[in-house]
This record gives sequence, C-alpha cells and structure tokens, in this order.
Amino acid sequence: MERGRSPIRDKSFDFACEIVKYCNELKTNKDYELASQLLKSGTSIGANVREAQRGVSKKNLNINLV
Repeated sequence: MERGRSPIRDKSFDFACEIVKYCNELKTNKDYELASQLLKSGTSIGANVREAQRGVSKKNLNINLV
C-alpha cells in the first residue's frame, strides 16, 4: 500500500465515482431533485473520510481556535 493510501479512502472514491455515473442516468430520466441530493450525499463520504484521516492534534486545535 502506498503511503497516504488506505482501503477506506479508495472505496469511498470508487463509491463516489459510481454515484456520479448513476446520477447522470437519473438526470436523463428527468429525476433532477433525486440526482442532486444523491450526488451531494454520496460524494460527501469521501470528504468526511479525508477530514477524519487528516486529524488535528490538541495543540493545533488550540492554536486555530485562538
């Protein structure tokens, strides 16, 4: 495994790619609202995983809050 890579990150990226493809199909069927909401929720998983992996130490958190 490469440095900085993880199975959860890879899976969340693959999932987001599949969501984008499916949303494009929904848009061709004129299900715009459903496609929009699914796209937002399905792709946010990757952002949440990345945020959790980056982590913040207490020292950095205190500096940023001051």
